[in-house]
Amino acid sequence: MFKGKIFAAAAAIIALGTFLTSCGNTIEGMGQDTANAIDATQDAGRSVDNAASY
Repeated sequence: MFKGKIFAAAAAIIALGTFLTSCGNTIEGMGQDTANAIDATQDAGRSVDNAASY
Protein backbone atom coordinates (compact mmCIF):
# COMPACT_ATOMS: atom_id res chain seq x y z
CA MET A 1 0.00 0.00 0.00
CA PHE A 2 2.82 2.41 0.89
CA LYS A 3 4.61 1.77 -2.44
CA GLY A 4 1.42 2.64 -4.28
CA LYS A 5 1.23 6.02 -2.54
CA ILE A 6 4.86 6.77 -3.36
CA PHE A 7 4.30 5.82 -6.99
CA ALA A 8 1.16 7.98 -7.17
CA ALA A 9 2.98 10.94 -5.62
CA ALA A 10 5.92 10.55 -8.02
CA ALA A 11 3.57 10.32 -10.99
CA ALA A 12 1.74 13.45 -9.83
CA ILE A 13 5.01 15.38 -9.46
CA ILE A 14 6.15 14.32 -12.94
CA ALA A 15 2.78 15.28 -14.43
CA LEU A 16 2.86 18.66 -12.68
CA GLY A 17 6.40 19.33 -13.91
CA THR A 18 5.39 18.48 -17.47
CA PHE A 19 2.34 20.73 -17.22
CA LEU A 20 4.34 23.67 -15.87
CA THR A 21 7.00 23.27 -18.57
CA SER A 22 4.29 23.34 -21.23
CA CYS A 23 2.83 26.52 -19.75
CA GLY A 24 6.24 28.17 -19.78
CA ASN A 25 6.74 27.32 -23.44
CA THR A 26 3.29 28.65 -24.32
CA ILE A 27 3.87 31.93 -22.50
CA GLU A 28 7.27 32.34 -24.16
CA GLY A 29 5.71 31.70 -27.57
CA MET A 30 3.00 34.26 -26.86
CA GLY A 31 5.66 36.83 -26.06
CA GLN A 32 7.43 36.13 -29.34
CA ASP A 33 4.15 36.36 -31.28
CA THR A 34 3.35 39.69 -29.63
CA ALA A 35 6.79 41.06 -30.45
CA ASN A 36 6.42 39.95 -34.07
CA ALA A 37 2.99 41.60 -34.31
CA ILE A 38 4.41 44.86 -32.94
CA ASP A 39 7.28 44.74 -35.46
CA ALA A 40 4.86 44.11 -38.33
CA THR A 41 2.65 47.01 -37.21
CA GLN A 42 5.63 49.34 -37.04
CA ASP A 43 6.80 48.24 -40.50
CA ALA A 44 3.31 48.86 -41.90
CA GLY A 45 3.30 52.32 -40.33
CA ARG A 46 6.64 53.12 -41.94
CA SER A 47 5.35 51.92 -45.31
CA VAL A 48 2.29 54.17 -45.03
CA ASP A 49 4.48 57.09 -43.98
CA ASN A 50 6.83 56.53 -46.93
CA ALA A 51 3.92 56.24 -49.37
CA ALA A 52 2.37 59.46 -48.04
CA SER A 53 5.68 61.30 -48.45
CA TYR A 54 5.71 60.89 -52.24
